[in-house]
Amino acid sequence: MSVILEGKKLAESILDGLKKKTAGKNISLAVVQVGKDPASEVFLRAKERACKKAGIRFKKHIFPKSVSQLTLEKNVKRIVKENSGTIVQLPLPKHIRPEEILNLIPGEKDPDVLSEQRFVDFLKGKSSVLPPVAEAIKVIFDRYGIKVKGRKVVVVGSGRLTGFPSAVWALQQGGKVFIINEATKSPSSLASKADILISGTGKPGLIKGSWVKKGAVVVDCGTNVRKRKLGGDVDFKEVSKKASFITPVPGGIGPLTVAAVLKNLVKLNQKR
Repeated sequence: MSVILEGKKLAESILDGLKKKTAGKNISLAVVQVGKDPASEVFLRAKERACKKAGIRFKKHIFPKSVSQLTLEKNVKRIVKENSGTIVQLPLPKHIRPEEILNLIPGEKDPDVLSEQRFVDFLKGKSSVLPPVAEAIKVIFDRYGIKVKGRKVVVVGSGRLTGFPSAVWALQQGGKVFIINEATKSPSSLASKADILISGTGKPGLIKGSWVKKGAVVVDCGTNVRKRKLGGDVDFKEVSKKASFITPVPGGIGPLTVAAVLKNLVKLNQKR
């Protein structure tokens, strides 16, 4: 059986540490959400709870799915000015140009590392903070002594929130990185050769036992809600029989990603 990479207790430890740093300070996090998405709702509630534990004021701004680009831009500009940090819940509706919205958040107020300024700094290895999912993986790997350098890392999914930043971070650590996306031929064949397999597609049960080689490290960053139950990309029952280490959903990367957002927020606020 696999060693389960528990993220919940690590996340709680991070939040406890942040509470000491935020004492007596007026630090606030604003979250902008457009429309409703079940997975986003889960993270929204988790961020609100985490902010309370860390002594950070949480402000939620929800706009209808029909909101116009111009109206959203005007409101995001206002929200950014009023708070220590701002994050925009993705995905946004198709009629909204996400890059233009994300770039309204200056680097010093961007704990999600999604604005062009902050993300380019990350790509160059010059950012003082990591994208939250990369920070989450780093924390859990450091805790369990998992090394990336020289190992074959396969990342399933190439999205801006999870897949791409995870792949860049693994490459920066000296991993031999491969990305699986919708155009990849024989994805299971490529995945089954990975020493470290990271998945963040949001497709329930995508990663089967046949996708994983014996002894691999499996990191499930996927989030989906089915019948009001939170799940990930990995068929945990199957894969845990083959993997050496595996993250659960819930309780693995998710809580650490939320904690990483707040860790970034406090760090950026201290620099200001």
